[in-house]
Amino acid sequence: MNSDSPLFLYYKSRLARSPIFRGLSDDVLADMLECFRPVTWNKGVATDPASLVDRFHLIINGRVKMEYVDATSGNWVTLFVLGPGDGFDIVSLLDGKPHEASPVALEDVQLLSAPTEKVREWISRHPDFNRNFLPYLGERMRKMEDLVADLGLKDTITRLAHLILRHTVEKPSADEDAHPVKLIHDLTNESLAHMIGSTRQAVNRHLQELRKKGILDSHPGHLVVRELEALKKQADAYLSHRS
Repeated sequence: MNSDSPLFLYYKSRLARSPIFRGLSDDVLADMLECFRPVTWNKGVATDPASLVDRFHLIINGRVKMEYVDATSGNWVTLFVLGPGDGFDIVSLLDGKPHEASPVALEDVQLLSAPTEKVREWISRHPDFNRNFLPYLGERMRKMEDLVADLGLKDTITRLAHLILRHTVEKPSADEDAHPVKLIHDLTNESLAHMIGSTRQAVNRHLQELRKKGILDSHPGHLVVRELEALKKQADAYLSHRS
């Protein structure tokens, strides 16, 4: 992106908010931004992961879900949902091979895209960038470990509670005595089911149960946590009698 662009300062400010680029000097951010170009994906667009090998993408506005589809059965699982400040595809960036998970735009998405070779160069040349990138990479790996553990060791309601907890804001909102849920707050029950390896019917049943307990306040397009400590206890309940 040319530094003379009227949007250059806007994109630089958004870049500075990303956990991957936060804390870098203005000069370094400006140099990096010149390697990016703006990209827009329309809602519902699924991108072939093979086309992402040569480009690294950073979300500016909107959400993207990373989806793995089994070619034989047609079944799929949503690995995670990414929002503003998140980058992908980290796996292809590191090993140069196509990732099998496809990004799907949950709404119209605004992104910045840079050549993967440039990002690898930043990893080598900028220690400050590395101090952000490595913890971010570690967080992504930890979330994948959590997903594997959830699918293999926990019952459905516990997996759902853990999913919601991972996206819950610790501090309650000022206008209501509840904890906001980010990124997944308005997803359908079917979409939540694909994130925990379950069914829409099971998710609906468990949401009703958590709502009756006063833990959640949920209805279509709206999800907040009323009792955070109770949700934490539910998320820690391994292999209970419920399914």
